[in-house]
Amino acid sequence: RRCVLETAMTIKTNPLKHSELGQAAPAGLFVTDFDGTLLRSDRTFSQKDLTALENLAKLQITRIIATGRSMHSFLTVGVHNLPVDYLIFSTGAGVAEWPSRRLVRVVSLSKREVRHICAVLSEAQIDLMVLRPIPKTHYFAYSTAGEPGADFFRRIDLYSPYAEKLEDNGRNFGEATQILVIVPAKIGPATLEKVRSALPEFSIILTTSPLDGESTWIEIFPKGVSKSATAQWLAQELNALDGNTLSVGNDYNDIDLLDWATASYVVANAPTDMRERYASVVSNDNGGVAEAIKKWRTAQNGGVS
Repeated sequence: RRCVLETAMTIKTNPLKHSELGQAAPAGLFVTDFDGTLLRSDRTFSQKDLTALENLAKLQITRIIATGRSMHSFLTVGVHNLPVDYLIFSTGAGVAEWPSRRLVRVVSLSKREVRHICAVLSEAQIDLMVLRPIPKTHYFAYSTAGEPGADFFRRIDLYSPYAEKLEDNGRNFGEATQILVIVPAKIGPATLEKVRSALPEFSIILTTSPLDGESTWIEIFPKGVSKSATAQWLAQELNALDGNTLSVGNDYNDIDLLDWATASYVVANAPTDMRERYASVVSNDNGGVAEAIKKWRTAQNGGVS
């Protein structure tokens, strides 16, 4: 294992087995979001989508899931036999080979960064959660400086065995995967602007709550951590740099990934403004991933499906 320090954050990487075995570079990369994109509303998978993913392997296209979930949360769904090659999790802070779950990249906020972010948010009376480093991201400490919304406490209840109150404003917490802010949707835009203005040196990711589907989640990571940045890192590691990439998503934390890929689609259950910005396919409940793959392959074949 090699450990590389960039500014204050910590990056740990392991060589990819793909590279170690001297395998040929993939013919392309396919990257899909998970919740609301590949995962259906009933927490199952469309057979159309699974078949489409299996067919990509025959074309030497590397299949990647990019999710905001931690590895712990991802494993609560029946994912062990998913036909994919890599998992980008915690919005890009971690990468694992699949299905072995072998970690190949982990990025963390340093102790100094955690202390700084907690101090800034506390002064602004913004409630927060500090998530432990990978692979224990489901453990976290929380602080209520303001008036938390219901979704803040909903997450604490959901992870009650792993939650604790933040001591001494995070001064002795140590490294962290991320810091999470959860606020009601009505104050989401104002809080996002406040956080971005106060912490410009970090990566600030906006997403809709996976719990109530309405509240605003604001994720704070080291600068450069995102789904797209990690997908680009993986592309470089695999020598897949010819630009043959497809991404599919459904929410605001997928925007950078959708902009990164040479072809991108959003499913029909994405917010209206995203469907106006990107080409769309049917919903996650109706095989949207399979349709995106079919359209991508048809375009590559000159319009012949």
